[in-house]
Amino acid sequence: MEKKKMNAVAAMALVLMIVLSTNMDMVGVAAQGLNCYDNCNTGCAGLPSKEYLKCDKKCHERCGDDDKIELNVG
Repeated sequence: MEKKKMNAVAAMALVLMIVLSTNMDMVGVAAQGLNCYDNCNTGCAGLPSKEYLKCDKKCHERCGDDDKIELNVG
């Protein structure tokens, strides 16, 4: 009987750890999406100047020119 209780507690602890780690990943993703232009433009870093300008222009088209924070969590 004790072995069954230990297995049940271990299973619940494992499920709890999985749920908590999944929740942390979602918080990280939500935080990354706060500023579309900044995130996009970061991907342009280190490119040669002509390629950087093309990349930056695509970021402006994709995210808009205003630097407002968008909460697109879903």
